[in-house]
Amino acid sequence: MTLLGAIGSGKSTIVNLAVRFYDVSEGEILVDGVNVQEYTKKALCNKFSYVSQKVVLFSGTVFFNISYGYHGGQKPKLDEVKKAVEIAQSKDFVEKLENEYNGMVAQGGTNFSGGQKQRLSIARAIARKPEFYIFDDSFSALDYKTDRIFRSRLKEETQGVTTLIIAQRIGTIKDADRILVIKDGDIIESGNYQTLLNKNGFYAGLYNSKFENSAS
Repeated sequence: MTLLGAIGSGKSTIVNLAVRFYDVSEGEILVDGVNVQEYTKKALCNKFSYVSQKVVLFSGTVFFNISYGYHGGQKPKLDEVKKAVEIAQSKDFVEKLENEYNGMVAQGGTNFSGGQKQRLSIARAIARKPEFYIFDDSFSALDYKTDRIFRSRLKEETQGVTTLIIAQRIGTIKDADRILVIKDGDIIESGNYQTLLNKNGFYAGLYNSKFENSAS
């Protein structure tokens, strides 16, 4: 499922409420049919892998960064970290490091490009094997080819797992099972790509303007 809307439309607010960065003042938010306020924050966080626009990487090895934040008992094994890195399209640059998965990441990931940092952050989310994924405009630094390949691999890996993607690129959300169009905090359209195009509404306008701009 994806959320689409202009800056300030309420997309990130929905995410912040779902993971209880703050609580609703009225109404309720359900996760697995349970009000999120009935979960402890730790229990709720263990259900989610959340990747924000702002990448957080720590001084340490690649392995340390990707296995960081694991929940439950056992830390991811090396082969699980390698699989997460491959899905996140990070294998090419990680395995070129002098010590590969024991290669060092500078504080804040300053020794990697913006796209590489995003991919390492995505790999960390995948390695956690959560019940829910949330990607909050987390692919913005990826080139279109990498974005497309990654989304294909992610879809294979997350069969049966709820995945919520917030994105600005039409291409990133095109293949979603359901697209929610948000405006001023309200859902104004809902459906898959073809359904929304046929409605000839807000989503269709965005889609058509994108290709008109590409052609001009």
